[in-house]
Amino acid sequence: MDNFLNSDKASQNHIPVMLNEVLQAMAPEDGEIYIDATFGAGGYSRALLENKNCTVYGFDRDPKAIADARKWSGDYGDRLVLINEPFSNMKDALTRIGVEKVDGVVFDLGVSSMQLDESERGFSFRFDGPLSMRMDKGKPDAADIIAQASIDDLKMIFRVYGEEKRATLLARAIVREREKMPITSTKSLADIIEAASPSQYTKKKGRTIHPATRVFQALRIFVNDELGQLAKGLVAAEKLLRMGGRLVAVTFHSLEARIVKRFLTDRASIGPSGSRHLPMVERKPALFDLLFKGQQTAQEEELAHNPRARSAALRAARRTDIPALEEELDLSFASLPDLSFSKPITAMEII
Repeated sequence: MDNFLNSDKASQNHIPVMLNEVLQAMAPEDGEIYIDATFGAGGYSRALLENKNCTVYGFDRDPKAIADARKWSGDYGDRLVLINEPFSNMKDALTRIGVEKVDGVVFDLGVSSMQLDESERGFSFRFDGPLSMRMDKGKPDAADIIAQASIDDLKMIFRVYGEEKRATLLARAIVREREKMPITSTKSLADIIEAASPSQYTKKKGRTIHPATRVFQALRIFVNDELGQLAKGLVAAEKLLRMGGRLVAVTFHSLEARIVKRFLTDRASIGPSGSRHLPMVERKPALFDLLFKGQQTAQEEELAHNPRARSAALRAARRTDIPALEEELDLSFASLPDLSFSKPITAMEII
């Protein structure tokens, strides 16, 4: 298999994280069908299409990502099909066009580097822009949450979705400042957080972490329902994958990593097996076989020129011939931290 990490074609846009490891896990073959569930700039799709004479369905709920891809997608003819829908809808979307089974699904989770670099999208405090963070440019966005959520709701969002230890302090600071002036830009929110905790810059793997990092992560995950979308996407992939099909997921923070890990380990080993203290219990047949134990991380060569790869973790599994489960995935298994409320509230319930 070619080394796409160093290929000229891969570098025409961005280089997706752990590309070579993803290709190795996907093991593409001629004539097969794949889903790039988080299309972005299309790095994984390009690599699959250039590696084998296959077909790729690229999903992205960001209309700009799809519009940008249409400028070059014609190079691959009908082998690349772009679909402007969230990956949670992949099963229904493909059924509508007559595709019932696929040979591989790859997820590159979190926010894309292109979205971070576009100040008008409001994902990053590195550039001042409107406080949006919506991947689909819809409503409610981060500015709506910051303007209208109560202190308790803000505290919950920051603590659960950002794992922010100073959630109460920061929620109070935001509510206090919004009473003086609306908070509508990324810079104004980051400045409020920094002023509330000026000594909270932290070090992680040699990097300085801005005190607003976890709050921005929490707002982005919350307004885009990223954890709910991931749970639905994994279930949809399970139903779409034919026997021997591959599921590959690259995660970047602990919340999504827990969901992927638990989903795959549960599906690969369903039901208790008993112990010396308990009677044997019949194990249900596994829906997936893990391709390797645990997770893979990026190699030193990639880390040297791709900082985003530092927090990346890859898990992969192969579908068995056992029929998919019909029930939705219960996110309570993910052990979300400090989940003190009775049920997760939605953005629409806050507004």
